[in-house]
Amino acid sequence: MPPVTQALLIANVLVFLLEMSGGISLGQFALWPPTDGPLGSRFEIWQVVTYSFLHANVAHIFFNMLALYMFGGEIERLFGSRFYATYYFVSVVSAAVTHLVVTSWMGGPPVPTVGASGGVYGLLLAFGIYFPHRRVMLLFPPIPLPARVFVFGFAALELFLGVTGTAQGVAHFAHLGGMVGGWLMIQYRRRGFPFARR
Repeated sequence: MPPVTQALLIANVLVFLLEMSGGISLGQFALWPPTDGPLGSRFEIWQVVTYSFLHANVAHIFFNMLALYMFGGEIERLFGSRFYATYYFVSVVSAAVTHLVVTSWMGGPPVPTVGASGGVYGLLLAFGIYFPHRRVMLLFPPIPLPARVFVFGFAALELFLGVTGTAQGVAHFAHLGGMVGGWLMIQYRRRGFPFARR
């Protein structure tokens, strides 16, 4: 397994174990909206990264780490470790910013957000773009799909669930924000933006 993917897996699991033991406070490192609640604003700038190492429960971290294991190594070998690490964390930050903007616009109570899904969805996008015909097996139901169909089907589902408010408690727009950050990095890598190196 390539080094950055391995390090991310280990870090996420170690942090989760610390969470379970009470060694880490979610209040300090989860992503809070920069709005005043009953206790004042709990937002800190570092939360746009630290939230991605926290998870709500065993199922949450299991599926995120499974996806990181399945797709991360392939993308790291393609991108190289340095660009891959940058790509992952740009997706994480883009997911956080998108989530904060959308939740601020939609209103609602100030609740924390946790999870590596923003980075994972960025990796999913890269996998679908660079390996479009690779077969991916769904868990439920167990149907093999081309990676391109799998990834863009997930994106469409996230958009639908986010717009309709279905499956509340899941940061659907953060997932899409992770894909947007990943797409921007892919365009930069391809030198397709005005600010890209020529």
